[in-house]
Amino acid sequence: MKLYIVPTPIGNLEDATFRSIRILKQVDLILAEDTRNSGKLLGHYEISTRMKSFHSFNEHQQLDRVVNELKSGVQMALISDAGMPGVSDPGFLLVRECVQQGVEVECLPGASAVFPALVASGIPMDRFVFEGFLPAKKGRKTRIQELSKEHRTMVFFEAPHRLLKTLNEMAEHFGSERRACVSRELSKMHEQHHRGSLADLLAEFAQREPRGEMVLVVEGSNE
Repeated sequence: MKLYIVPTPIGNLEDATFRSIRILKQVDLILAEDTRNSGKLLGHYEISTRMKSFHSFNEHQQLDRVVNELKSGVQMALISDAGMPGVSDPGFLLVRECVQQGVEVECLPGASAVFPALVASGIPMDRFVFEGFLPAKKGRKTRIQELSKEHRTMVFFEAPHRLLKTLNEMAEHFGSERRACVSRELSKMHEQHHRGSLADLLAEFAQREPRGEMVLVVEGSNE
């Protein structure tokens, strides 16, 4: 009995590994965040394995059933829409339950938006902290204030419609000259990296509407 955690391409389908394709073909069932979205990947690589939806809205209800099936000998792979399952995506609850129930968990290395954005930013990467998405409302200001004193490079996921708000709040609490980089559409045809101070990025995105999936990298405090 084994659960495979299989990262999937964040944009470019060619980023799938030989091993991930083999695993997805050999398991009995694929748990997918969105079967319609994952169907494109499976179709591209001629993978005919059966899929079931497993996402943030049903994982609590499905947890016991999935673990019992795994314990009965069903081999499964967990995938998300893009990148590594469990990292700002469903997966943690299932992995934790499998570990507690004695089900083997094997995680494949693979695509993630965090590291390409971090490496391409030109900001020190010897020590960094991944913050995922900032709170949308409750606790947001407090968290940003806390992070203003963080000495490590910080990596965030951000939605396009909140980017200007985030940059403005960071400029206010971190200082407008703090270096940052906004990476968008990573691995896709229109991949771009916007580098500069928080003030520079604010000015740039005030003139162009932020679009696409984004990763924000911000240097740590020197104080």
